[in-house]
Amino acid sequence: MLHIAICDDNKAAVQAHKEMAEICLKQCKSAGEIEVYTASSNLLYDIIEDQFFFDLILLDIEMPENTGMEIAEKIKPYLPNVKIIFITSHIEYAIDAFELSVFRYVPKAEVEKRLFAAIQDAIKLIELEDGKTYIIQTSSRLEKIPYREIYYIERDGKNASITAAKGVSKVRKSLQQVHQELNAEEFIYIDRGCIVNLIHIMQIKDSMAVLKDGKALPISRSHLQEVKEQLNHYWGTHI
Repeated sequence: MLHIAICDDNKAAVQAHKEMAEICLKQCKSAGEIEVYTASSNLLYDIIEDQFFFDLILLDIEMPENTGMEIAEKIKPYLPNVKIIFITSHIEYAIDAFELSVFRYVPKAEVEKRLFAAIQDAIKLIELEDGKTYIIQTSSRLEKIPYREIYYIERDGKNASITAAKGVSKVRKSLQQVHQELNAEEFIYIDRGCIVNLIHIMQIKDSMAVLKDGKALPISRSHLQEVKEQLNHYWGTHI
């Protein structure tokens, strides 16, 4: 069951976007619930105070009380993996949207043309991520780590050390073997001994990959250009 929120101070826009989301859910053959808000403060209250969970949020940027940008920043600690689609008439916000790792940016002038595809792509990715886990199996334990929760993986002697949301797990496999088993474009080498999940990179600064939690990992000189290109390509398909 997918949980979707739509927030826009324009009641007509909220209704139109809700109808689009309902059609997308049907076309994707997905079950979902949609909550609508015309006041940004109500959305924030539900998430922060009542701990509502959402997989996807459609946000207007230009709203009174709290802008879409401010909402995205405030809810990050509560919904770190939520997909956000920004809808705005000001194209200059796209740069800020990139910094917030927003799933997609839709100009209001192109809503009819681009919003359907954005919602459908988000639904498909959410369902794909929910179904993708890395499994560590030994004679004494079975552990499943969702791809979206993996931050980075490092070589640790004969082991691969996986740093994820719930802590560090080790598997007695080479880094290359783990990378092959993951088989997903979001996992890239930034150094011979380190793989990072692209979805957690906020920026590249001074040859360091800075993650959402503030962790900075060094990128080797031989990998720097390729990492920049892969990051641009990956996020270029989402914004």
